[in-house]
Amino acid sequence: MISVCVGDAVLTPKHHVRNLGVIFDQHLLLTDQINLVCRTCYNNIRNIGRIRRFISADATKALMQGLVLSRLDYCNAMYGGLASTLIMKLQRVQNMAARIITQTDKYDHITPVLIDLHWLPIARRIQFKILVYTYKSLNALAPEYLCDMVKVYKPRRSLRSATTGALVVPRSKTIFYGNAQFNVLSATLWNSLPANVIQSQSLLSFRKELKTHLFTSEYLQ
Repeated sequence: MISVCVGDAVLTPKHHVRNLGVIFDQHLLLTDQINLVCRTCYNNIRNIGRIRRFISADATKALMQGLVLSRLDYCNAMYGGLASTLIMKLQRVQNMAARIITQTDKYDHITPVLIDLHWLPIARRIQFKILVYTYKSLNALAPEYLCDMVKVYKPRRSLRSATTGALVVPRSKTIFYGNAQFNVLSATLWNSLPANVIQSQSLLSFRKELKTHLFTSEYLQ
């Protein structure tokens, strides 16, 4: 094992490290992070499930949003481009939370339940967070290092595409790591949005239009 000496300290490699509550493994697969989130959420869901019959659906929903969905959403922009098997682990957590709130049988289809709660599925929630950061970056509402990663497409000649608000999609050298980069993923998702969402005049209206678009795309088309 390679070690590095910095002054009197000896630094040795670790298989994973924690930063701001997020576990990063050596291959940036975030497997340990996803597993930790799932374990924590399942514990909270079980505890809420024990008192479900004593509280209302609205109170249960508030508890789930505070103790479960907030954990699923924390730093979830980093989950963009992860393996679908990991995203499905998080989706199963959300599904269980929805069933507890609505007291739905585990064999019943979950989509009508999520629609009734007006919850976006996990994959769409990840897209939502990435696109909100993209909007902030384009409007100087994000840290400078993020703003520098988002570039508006400017064609050499006067073309119709110059007025669409499209972003430059950088070329990536690798499929998994390259396509999961913020500058690649954010531009790809942004360019797929309809004009009414892209042209929102404020962050509040953008979030509203974006959620409506993602919700419609997921459930109503």
